Amino acid sequence: MCKLAFINPEDLYSDQQVFFMSQDIRYMSHALALAARAKGRTQPNPMVGCVIVRDGVILGEGYHKRAGLPHAEVEALEATGMSTLDGATLYVNLEPCSHQGRTPPCVDLLCKSKPSRIVIAIEDPNPLIKGQGIVRLRDAGIEVEVGVMEREARLLNEVFIKYITTGMPFVTAKCAMTLDGKIATHTGHSRWVTGEDARHKVHEMRNMVDGIMVGSRTIMLDDSSLTTRLDYPDKRDPIRIVLDGEAYLDRNRRVFHLLSNAPTWVAVTEDRGYDFADDVLFLPEGPGGVDMKALMLELGRREISSLLIEGGGTTLASAFESEIVDKVCFFIAPKIIGGRDAVTAVEGEGVAVMDDAIQLTDLRVDRVGEDILVEGYVVKESPIL
Repeated sequence: MCKLAFINPEDLYSDQQVFFMSQDIRYMSHALALAARAKGRTQPNPMVGCVIVRDGVILGEGYHKRAGLPHAEVEALEATGMSTLDGATLYVNLEPCSHQGRTPPCVDLLCKSKPSRIVIAIEDPNPLIKGQGIVRLRDAGIEVEVGVMEREARLLNEVFIKYITTGMPFVTAKCAMTLDGKIATHTGHSRWVTGEDARHKVHEMRNMVDGIMVGSRTIMLDDSSLTTRLDYPDKRDPIRIVLDGEAYLDRNRRVFHLLSNAPTWVAVTEDRGYDFADDVLFLPEGPGGVDMKALMLELGRREISSLLIEGGGTTLASAFESEIVDKVCFFIAPKIIGGRDAVTAVEGEGVAVMDDAIQLTDLRVDRVGEDILVEGYVVKESPIL
């Protein structure tokens, strides 16, 4: 029987190399933790953290808080109170920007402050500028290392990576279902499938995304408000997108009469008079209603970089069939409803043979109160991560 052999890095690398490897992971972990403080607040920009170290002492640190505000490198450098960084190592989870955007390029600042070494987790995924900042830093005589904690850095910025490389939002399909896969009884009753802890988790998810989408049947049955109900001072509501390919909606639903800073949009294939909506998105017809890929492109043009689909079963089926889903978050309650006419989590035609079933990878299972949360990424020919 084959046994696993664990290799000691000291057998392969010099003491100095091992020291740098452990130090790099330590400080890059700190940079990632800083970046994560702004989760859900930097769109359409990435989350970036930066740490500046010399002789084992952190001289300064910072993170990008919101689009239009200073980048992480600028915050960290200002925190040092120094104009030059000779002998220091700068850790940042994303390649410093080399282009003029809402703020000046960070590469110019770093070429002037001249840290001796810069450690980067991942290159900028933007295909138009990928690697250009690294080239400029090296041309300025700065030692640059790339790839430290790359996997963790890509997971942190999965939304940005999808958005900047495709022009479409990162899409998470969410549902709350019973152990036998039902999201409502045969009468349509669905309040509540999961417990309070799971519902709180959903509101945390809403707080982190740009947009939330449901079908018009869900709105008509549940009269959902689709707001973020959290006791957080900086909570925000996502933009609400309601699909109405078959003219179910009416103006009396709560979602059209909210005290919310976020608008409610209706996505349709033809105008039927939606003066009660904040905006109407006219789109081509697709299988089962609105063309989902065309909708994703339109949302991307409107700088919606992350989208949470909350159902119902027909909407989730259309999303999976259109291959727009990147991530799945299914809450499973320890309940059994039964009934051939009860609503299932993913409806539609479904696949004919098991080999055609949608596959998930990087699966994670967590307990949320009395319920179970199953998360995973949809297997694709061109994966984002």
